[in-house]
Amino acid sequence: MALGSGMIVSAATPAKQLFGAKDAGSQQAAAPHGSYAKGCVAGAVQLPETGPTWQAMRLSRNRNWGHPDTVSFIEKLSTFAARQPGWDGLYIGDISQPRGGPMLSGHRSHQVGLDIDIWMRPADKLNYSRSQREKLSSISMRRANGAFVNSAWTRAHHEILKAAAQDKRVARIFVFPGAKVQMCKDETGNRRWLRKIRPWFGHHYHFHVRLACPRGARGCTDQAAPPRGDGCADAQKWVDDILNPPPPKPVDPNAPAPRPRRDYTLADLPKQCAAVLQSD
Repeated sequence: MALGSGMIVSAATPAKQLFGAKDAGSQQAAAPHGSYAKGCVAGAVQLPETGPTWQAMRLSRNRNWGHPDTVSFIEKLSTFAARQPGWDGLYIGDISQPRGGPMLSGHRSHQVGLDIDIWMRPADKLNYSRSQREKLSSISMRRANGAFVNSAWTRAHHEILKAAAQDKRVARIFVFPGAKVQMCKDETGNRRWLRKIRPWFGHHYHFHVRLACPRGARGCTDQAAPPRGDGCADAQKWVDDILNPPPPKPVDPNAPAPRPRRDYTLADLPKQCAAVLQSD
């Protein structure tokens, strides 16, 4: 099989090698294909390394590419963040590779250009050099293994996450459980937006925004909508299990060993992804 500029690959070549080798987006109309953890993105655009209210971090990864809606969302949210005390904007982590797809690092989502990792660290300086952005790290917001927020958490974090969740393009946002519980305690107004804030493992150095499939994107597969309600009781259950872990489930000695997770090949992805790779 030949891809792009004559690159010859076999059917068994891991898709992460094919997509990881591309350094620019495809010359196609913008379109996400597949699902967040099994797909690709055509016509992705690159978030500028530095903007008036953001900086893209870890530029050596070349993961500051996404669907145009994603870049538009970052521009809007970072402008809001710049109005918060102590914030000049946002530090942006992984979005997607230039053509999406599986990543060499094994990061399972971020494949269709609609996922964004946004650092919890307040962006109080927007003129870091490329080399400085390789060394600078975000800061953790969690305490007690994620059961509570720590003293670095501020009302500005709450307001930025709230603004993100209130954007109609956003499907859900992943944060560590203690952050969701704290937001549930602090919110005194309309609580409908809390439904989109979902507790998940990790996510204390950054929060993960997931946009819904754009209107008319027929090849894009949305994640199931969050359960009804504000989700606060569910987040509290996560916290309770952190503080008082339930007993481990008994292990069946006769159960077959789980199969190791294999790398996706191009054949595992939507058929449109071959054209995304072949586009000059």
